Order: sequence, then structure tokens, then C-alpha cells
Amino acid sequence: MHNVIQNDIKHFWMQICRPDCRSFPKENEVSQQKVTYLTTEELSALIKYDSRTIRDRLKDSVLIEGRHYIRPFGGRKTLYIWEQIEADMAKASNSATYGIPLSNGGVLNG
Repeated sequence: MHNVIQNDIKHFWMQICRPDCRSFPKENEVSQQKVTYLTTEELSALIKYDSRTIRDRLKDSVLIEGRHYIRPFGGRKTLYIWEQIEADMAKASNSATYGIPLSNGGVLNG
């Protein structure tokens, strides 16, 4: 029975894993993984953006379905995955470089 469950977990991760995934999580990682789902209003309160801005401007341009949000059971309701949004916000913030924009599209770093 244990092997059947383990094979189901492996099959699940192989279906949702993108080509850049190297392997599926180990059994203890899957069971201990914490995922926080938020509504648009709850996400709005956390990141200090208006909920309309999240729905109209961020969703599908910055926030990617399957990575940052899901539509459970194929419905219209959108649930955002907080841990992924938080990690990507921090990553984008850390990689921001400041420079002087040039007319040819380049940047002068000083």
C-alpha cells in the first residue's frame, strides 16, 4: 500500500512538474510542505495593492496560473499561492539593478 501511494505522488509531480524540474519531492517533503491559499482580497491586504489592480494588471502578466495562483476544481474562483508570490517578490526585489537608461535601450551602471 505504501508503494502505491508513493507511486501516485511521483506520478502527480511528474504531471505538474515543468521541464526544468529535476525530480519530484521526497515523501516527507510533500507531507510537510506548507501552502497558503489566499483570495484576491486577502492577497491585496498583504501586498498593499488594490484588489482590482491584482485582478486587472498583475494576473496573467506578472502572476502566472499554476505557479502563483490556481482555479480549484476548474471553477471561476481564483486562489493565490502566498509562498510562491512572496518568494518571487523577494527575488525580483533582490535582482533590481539601478542605472542610467540610455537612448539605445542599454543601461549605464555607475
